[in-house]
Amino acid sequence: MKISNFVKQSIGVSLVFIMLVTVNSFAQKNKKEDKAERKIREATYYFTEGAKYYILEDFEKSLALFEKSLESDPNNPAAHFKIASILSRQGVLDDALVHANQALEIDPDNKYYYLTKAEVLTQQSDFAGAALVYETMIDRLDKTDDYLFDLAALYLYQQEFDQSIETYNRIEQKYGILPEVTTAKQRIYLQQNDLEKAIAEGEQLIETFPGEGDYVIGLAEMFISNGKDQDAIPYLKELLEVSPDNPEAELLLAKIYQNQGDDAEAEKHMSAAFTNPKLNLKLKLELVAKYIRELPANRQLVSTLTDKILVSHPDEAEAYIIKGDFLNAIDSARQARDYYLQSIQYDDTNFDVWQNLLTIEFQTLQETDSVVKHSEQALELFPNQAIVYFYNGAAHSALQNYDEAAYSLDQARRLSNNTELTVYCNIYLGDVYNGLEQFEKSSEAYEAVLKADPSNDYVLNNYSYFLALRQEKLPYAKQLSARLLELNPNNANYLDTHGWVLYMLGEYKQAKKYIEKAIAQGASSGEVVEHYGDILFKLGEVDQAVQQWMKAKGMDDASELIDKKIADRKLYE
Repeated sequence: MKISNFVKQSIGVSLVFIMLVTVNSFAQKNKKEDKAERKIREATYYFTEGAKYYILEDFEKSLALFEKSLESDPNNPAAHFKIASILSRQGVLDDALVHANQALEIDPDNKYYYLTKAEVLTQQSDFAGAALVYETMIDRLDKTDDYLFDLAALYLYQQEFDQSIETYNRIEQKYGILPEVTTAKQRIYLQQNDLEKAIAEGEQLIETFPGEGDYVIGLAEMFISNGKDQDAIPYLKELLEVSPDNPEAELLLAKIYQNQGDDAEAEKHMSAAFTNPKLNLKLKLELVAKYIRELPANRQLVSTLTDKILVSHPDEAEAYIIKGDFLNAIDSARQARDYYLQSIQYDDTNFDVWQNLLTIEFQTLQETDSVVKHSEQALELFPNQAIVYFYNGAAHSALQNYDEAAYSLDQARRLSNNTELTVYCNIYLGDVYNGLEQFEKSSEAYEAVLKADPSNDYVLNNYSYFLALRQEKLPYAKQLSARLLELNPNNANYLDTHGWVLYMLGEYKQAKKYIEKAIAQGASSGEVVEHYGDILFKLGEVDQAVQQWMKAKGMDDASELIDKKIADRKLYE
């Protein structure tokens, strides 16, 4: 059969059309595929670059690149996850939650997306929401049981105690009995006032781990804390049968017997604990320090325990310090001083020991030579401590080493940030500068004291007396001594001071009146009696004056002129 030319031409045209259509369709398909691949490549590139800057902690650049990645691939859960993480760091929590949700919607089987969402919700204080996220993740995904611990903590934070207990029970079903879980459950039960369940948990722990004495101790402490001392005793005694060298059990038994008033039994167990080398020195010191604060109760026990510490730790400074503290607390100052000195041989860096030592020697024992020696040693170690300079200066003042005293007291005043110490520095400086005849500085120091403490007896007395001796500002001296007597109307020494100020003012009759009052109040020093004789002489009562001078001569503190006064029957000043 022959095909006409027309048909041949028509077939040819059709074939060409079909080929053209086919080629065009293939080209369009390839074009679409190229565009999609390009978008994926772009998304991958931006994500990779964003991850690089994320590692470098350049979160601004990282965030911009992750957002560019999402523009190319909006359904990339990893990009949403990374953006949520960055926004969470920056505190942009609402937007962070949006991206965390989008990551989970796209891929609900990635645990890190759940964790990020839970973290954002926690930051928003939506603890219930965070707990729900953990619940969902743990139910949906395998190998996420570890997060039951976080879930329990969230419930506990919300005080959802029943749900927290339920979660801890799930943990035990998965991992068995765990001490930290048991302890957490006990705390919850105790908070719910369910002591019975808390005890049951402790007993279960002991049964599960029969060789662990710490769990017995924990249960015993729970009994004691809840007033069930007697219930703790069998557990502790059983523990000591198995582990006779357990000092914690001995200490708890000592505490129980002490609570029951059985001092002998308490001391027996306490001594056993303190002779046990397993009981560390720090705990021993803490226990004894507590007993020292409770003195005079348990005085004999503290004495015994401090001796045992010394036997067990003969080369430890703290052993001598605690013995010194005990003796100091019971007013055995000299013995306390000796133990403090021994402690310094082992460790001289404890400032409190030096301060205690100097306080005892200066205030109680009044051993000024020792104060000078030890304060100088202390100053080599603690050159910026005002109190050490003070003791050094005060001791030098007592020894009339006025130059050294002035230097140290001035240093103490300069370094002091304690108002009371500054006052004492000025008190001593007033005396010291007077001794150095630097009278202006002496007055400045006394005035500083009176500004802080207008009723300071010591300064009112010394300041007015020294002004009288120098015959300076006598009206002001009279004002000071009058104020002193207003505060202390029957003090013999202050009556003498006021009488002497009046004497210097030439008010002899008034002066006699106050000196006689001083003697009537018991003033019997050679100085006072000699003053009385001087006043009588000024009043023309020479015989009576000589009698008083002769009386003063037999006393310790009469002036060097007393013999001349008697011999010549004249007043020398």
